[in-house]
Amino acid sequence: MELLNLYQNNYLIVFAFLCLGILLPVVALFAAKLLRPKYKDIASKYTTYESGIEPFHDARVQFNVRYYVFALMFVIFDVETVFLYPWAIAYEKLGIFALIEMLIFVVMLLIGLIYAWKKKVLKWI
Repeated sequence: MELLNLYQNNYLIVFAFLCLGILLPVVALFAAKLLRPKYKDIASKYTTYESGIEPFHDARVQFNVRYYVFALMFVIFDVETVFLYPWAIAYEKLGIFALIEMLIFVVMLLIGLIYAWKKKVLKWI
């Protein structure tokens, strides 16, 4: 009987946290709805904000795709450097096999970088 009470008590704790996890966001959203400012002029709410200056043209300006590609290249190479950190920490335990694997990984990154450089993706303007 004591084992059954312990078993039910564990589920009771999980149920309590589940209720808390649902209740807290609902209460927070309801409180935010009550406390938020109410706008009477709804059209001014949807205008573009440009540092306090009245908007003078459409906000949907077309950007050069090169900026997006440059940002994507940065993210790719930035994320790849994160893979080097655990390897550097555990280098002594991993041995020569991990060194060769990491060299192959870095060479593949360099090939990608050289390819991007040759295609002039890294040129800003």
